Amino acid sequence: MRSKLALNLTTKYSINFSLPKRPKKKIIFIIIHYTGMKNEVEAIRKLCDYKSNVSSHYFIKNNGEILNLVPDLYIAWHAGKSSWKQYKFLNKFSIGIEISNPGHEHGYRKFNASQISSLISVLKYLQKKYGIKSQNILGHSDIAPDRKKDPGEKFPWRKLANKNLCKWHNLSSAKMKKKRNVKVSFFEKKIFFRNLKKIGYLKIGKIKENSYEINVVKAFQRKFRQNLINGKIDQECLLISKNLV
Repeated sequence: MRSKLALNLTTKYSINFSLPKRPKKKIIFIIIHYTGMKNEVEAIRKLCDYKSNVSSHYFIKNNGEILNLVPDLYIAWHAGKSSWKQYKFLNKFSIGIEISNPGHEHGYRKFNASQISSLISVLKYLQKKYGIKSQNILGHSDIAPDRKKDPGEKFPWRKLANKNLCKWHNLSSAKMKKKRNVKVSFFEKKIFFRNLKKIGYLKIGKIKENSYEINVVKAFQRKFRQNLINGKIDQECLLISKNLV
């Protein structure tokens, strides 16, 4: 069944959502995911299977076709345990978009042009409809860095930023590379984590070099420094964080 709204949608129903409907003003974020499954058909089936306890509002197929699985005003189950700024458990406040991609465990690959074109259309539509700020269009790894890697380092965040569809820095590649792998002091690490907290990443306390903080750094790198994801803070990461703040 085809929708005649602003988007060319195919409606496919998932029963995995929460009642009652939420008011439009509760929709503050858009969270982008990859499916992380080898088979696209199986991924769609899982999102519609009541036993899976997962779902998303939209699904973008390999050919760019957009499926609407859950109506926007119902809470889909895509974010899980998550946090961003003062918000926790972001399902209540967000719309979830799944993009077909096997993910890091099954041969992670670039998202194709048809998928990204469809995604941009969906984002523009939702951003306008619900007044969503560009800095509130996030990846799953942003809001759950200890659990998730998606949409990952091959996702074209910069392309989205050029269309005002996410937050980005304005640093040149040459300036950034000069700072790469240059060590930071303990005090500078504190500044970096303070900046990450201002950006939105949470649960950052004293610097302990623990697994959670390393995963937060990797999530930051997967988004803003995609050609080197090592979990190590250097002067390049610090520079990017300062620019974003």
